[in-house]
Amino acid sequence: MSQAARPADAHWRAALQRGEGVDQRIEGLGHLHLDRPLPFLCLYRHGEEPDPGLKRLLTAQANYCLATDQPDRQAALRDWLAPLLAELVSQFGAVLLLELWPQVEGDGGPAFTLHAPRHGAPQRLLERLEGALAQVHIHRRNPRIALQYRDAVAPPGLPPLCPGVAGVQCLGLAVAPVFRDPDSGALYSFAYPAYRRRFTRALKRALYTFALHYTRHRPAHYHELGPRAFTRTAAEVDRRLAQIDAGFDLLLHVSPVNSAAAWAEFEAGGFQRPPELLYRPRTLSVTRLKRALWAIPVERIADPALNDLFSARRDELDRQLTLLADRNTPRFLFGSRQLFGDPPPAVVADAQWLLERLPPRPSADARSEPLDAAAFARRAEAELAWYREQAPELAARVELRDDIPGIMVSHGNFLIGRDARVPPQRVGAALAHEIGIHALTWFNGSQQPLQGLRNGLAGYEPLQEGLAVLAEYLVDGLTATRLRQLAGRVEAVRCLTDGASFVDTFRRLHTHWGFPARSAFMTTLRCFRGGGYTKDAIYLQGLRELLARLAEGVALDTLLLGKISLPWLPVIEELRWRHVLQPPRLRPRFLDTDTARARLQRVRRGLTLRQLAEEISP
Repeated sequence: MSQAARPADAHWRAALQRGEGVDQRIEGLGHLHLDRPLPFLCLYRHGEEPDPGLKRLLTAQANYCLATDQPDRQAALRDWLAPLLAELVSQFGAVLLLELWPQVEGDGGPAFTLHAPRHGAPQRLLERLEGALAQVHIHRRNPRIALQYRDAVAPPGLPPLCPGVAGVQCLGLAVAPVFRDPDSGALYSFAYPAYRRRFTRALKRALYTFALHYTRHRPAHYHELGPRAFTRTAAEVDRRLAQIDAGFDLLLHVSPVNSAAAWAEFEAGGFQRPPELLYRPRTLSVTRLKRALWAIPVERIADPALNDLFSARRDELDRQLTLLADRNTPRFLFGSRQLFGDPPPAVVADAQWLLERLPPRPSADARSEPLDAAAFARRAEAELAWYREQAPELAARVELRDDIPGIMVSHGNFLIGRDARVPPQRVGAALAHEIGIHALTWFNGSQQPLQGLRNGLAGYEPLQEGLAVLAEYLVDGLTATRLRQLAGRVEAVRCLTDGASFVDTFRRLHTHWGFPARSAFMTTLRCFRGGGYTKDAIYLQGLRELLARLAEGVALDTLLLGKISLPWLPVIEELRWRHVLQPPRLRPRFLDTDTARARLQRVRRGLTLRQLAEEISP
């Protein structure tokens, strides 16, 4: 045996015995990657250049080996694998060596061919693998699957690698190249990622069956057999995406700096002319940021789940940068609709039902002396101080600002406009909304290895705002007036996307729906800022979707890991099973109150948006 192939000299044995992973190039033989000790190893023997599609299927697995197919190196490869597999057998009682190779049959043949030993084949595993592979479709075509029993399991022209170690089960899986163009050989760029996700899920389900029925390993879920390590490549991609995200704040750049003066101008003109809105200067270079954004090598991420998350976030950042560049142009509205969409008909119907069901009436808030910005800032500081007692590393701060209307959280900090006034009855709800949700999910996301959870996954805003409004309900601070305001925002966005002007939208809210003039103005301003910002419809939409998902049993703690989105919830849950993500560092303070617990139970039993409105309506 050569020096390179002598296992006693390798460091992998000690690492596996400590429960650690191994990433090692074996001179003349290939590359071994073990995320951690697990009762399986996926193998692909190839020539000078591996099939890129098959290689990416292999490297998506937790434990794999890319090896040479040179005939004179096969004995050394077999001898090198034997002690490695023996070590895994000693830990788990049995281990599966699953070898992949390209299917050589022509068009019309099976998409997958399972190769099993003629004697002692693991029938339960074969049945599970066959059933799981039946779900790995592409171009809406279900795969054909063949099963062959052989005396020796190996690719055509190569010797079998099963080293004769007791407890090692060998299977082969030939994969037809249905994922690439037959003429050019190029991977189908849109279909292949989905195909790889399905393939990876199918293998994990089969490996889960193998672990439960043939080994001593007892994973609680098939996702546990995915990789746990956050690789250097993934960390670098995540860091660079987060750096670009931190380089601009879209909400600040589209928020007018003269909202008070704009109201005075609009009121003085008899509500007949739209006001002139002024914005902070754009000091960043959109071109430079986009160049840096598309230089990030997301395609190098082997993990399908992380690859999908990063790709979607990169696309969204690109759209946000375009929106920033298009501020105050006709293109801005189209970009906003691409980011946030138009309010769905069901959301519009609910909003109009709320506006009819909750007629305008004097608010209890209006009869109370409001807290000015400085007094409200002191309440916010006290709230943050309580959270810092639980997590001293919480760095969020409260800032009084002259350049923003109202209140908002930006990059984890609580910003309060100096003109802001908060009625006493709304203080608890505002703190629960802004700090209990927005600031805490920023902080919780920053404690995860995936920094995208701090800044927000693609499409995170509906869930984030839905959680924030739910927080208002849980602290008994969601009033009929507030719910009516959120419905008015949906109506304003509908008017905007239907082509209404600023003045027409204001009149719709003020004259038709009875909103006070200044309230109707601020809602219209929020909607028309930048050139048409459709985000405001997501508050009601997010609450509506969240109520449904909580009734289905979704864990609230999972939604508080960071700024996640409901479409990505299955991926987040997978990463939790894989221990890539940890439980949230902080939970909102209000969740431990009797009021919040009782109301959350009502939501869990099933509470629609209209039922919620009936409950809080005076």
